[in-house]
Amino acid sequence: MAVISILGGGESGVGAALLAKSKGFAVFLSDAGILKENYQQTLRENEIEFETGGHNVERILGSTEIIISPGIPEKTDIVKAIKAKGISLVSEIEFAARYTKAKIVAITGSNGKTTTTLLTYHFLKSAGLKVGLAGNIGQSFAKQVMEDQHDIYVLEISSFQLDRCFQFKPDVAVLLNITPDHLDRYEYKFENYIASKFRIFQNADASTSCVFWADDEVLKANLTKIAASAQLKTVSFNTKADAHITADSIQFDGAILALADAPLKGPHNAINMAVAMLAAHEAGVSFEQMLKSLPFFENAPHRLEPCGVWNGVEFINDSKATNVDAVYYALNSYKQPLILILGGVDKGNEYEVLDPLVKGKVKGLICLGTDNSKLEQHFGTIVPQLFATDSLENAVKKGMEWAASGDVILLSPACASFDLFKNYEDRGDQFKNTVKRLIHG
Repeated sequence: MAVISILGGGESGVGAALLAKSKGFAVFLSDAGILKENYQQTLRENEIEFETGGHNVERILGSTEIIISPGIPEKTDIVKAIKAKGISLVSEIEFAARYTKAKIVAITGSNGKTTTTLLTYHFLKSAGLKVGLAGNIGQSFAKQVMEDQHDIYVLEISSFQLDRCFQFKPDVAVLLNITPDHLDRYEYKFENYIASKFRIFQNADASTSCVFWADDEVLKANLTKIAASAQLKTVSFNTKADAHITADSIQFDGAILALADAPLKGPHNAINMAVAMLAAHEAGVSFEQMLKSLPFFENAPHRLEPCGVWNGVEFINDSKATNVDAVYYALNSYKQPLILILGGVDKGNEYEVLDPLVKGKVKGLICLGTDNSKLEQHFGTIVPQLFATDSLENAVKKGMEWAASGDVILLSPACASFDLFKNYEDRGDQFKNTVKRLIHG
């Protein structure tokens, strides 16, 4: 009997184990960390062998194929040993896609992929299609494939998942944008990261719709990586495209979305909406249906999320903005004067790209982190007032002290959260709770 080992026991790993077991493989799951009790219970109930707190390397290297969690870097000893032995090493996405005849819409990009994925899913579900949501979001893709309830899947795909995809061929492949991110996983070479993202198109042919933002300089420079036979579907501010974005609308073939009526604000969200509508259209939904369902869309939390109004001052939680580009998009989304809360664990950020927007829009900068020296040094001469703290409550209070009616207090950190918080969700939740307490008592 063929043996499949799974490295990593999170949502994707346990889902892959269940699917592999249902297909008749002998399955062994190995997690170097501590496996959550609910996942252990699922594995026991399904009689799947597992280990937690370390890897039995000899047993793993006896496998026919190995499915790897996207969180495990390629430079770890176990991965090096697997590669040296030449064992097939794939992602959950690659493995699960073998076992479904459902259509697949796969979405990747450095910024905006969760919003675009959720919106595409919303359009398909609102149109009455049997649609699953998976990848970096929702339930395990493999588990859903095993349950076989859906005619179409919308998958949010990271570069780490794409690195271990080889035959994976979405019907609609979406690449939003590429900006430097996760370079520590790519030998600090931007070209390696670009190549990883373009793997979304690696098996594209005449039956594949390839949707992308045509104004992205990196995408424009690498279009020859897409097969000439593939169908290209483009979004652009500047040129004739399948979706053309103007100052106040998105224009499709015979359909117009007025941006004033859209639930998502800012130029970056105009791109996200246009891409989601093109992707859903390629999957079979009419623009008219989408325009009807769009007002009912609710985005995931921590992405330009309104979380309170006090004396005419609006509070916005954008804790998911963990890189400089995301903050650039956030600042571009508001015409009102801003009090900006930045900071956390710096990932080698270069803040110069923010300078014109900060000069033009930010009336006060609050640096929130255990080490704010880089932010203070860079922005100290640019902003009218600056305050540094390691206390979220003090940050919000200072924002309220500085704010006047019509201002926006924006948490958009540009940094990872691990100095003061568990993760970006924890940071966003604590911000929302602090705002609520200070407004309402």
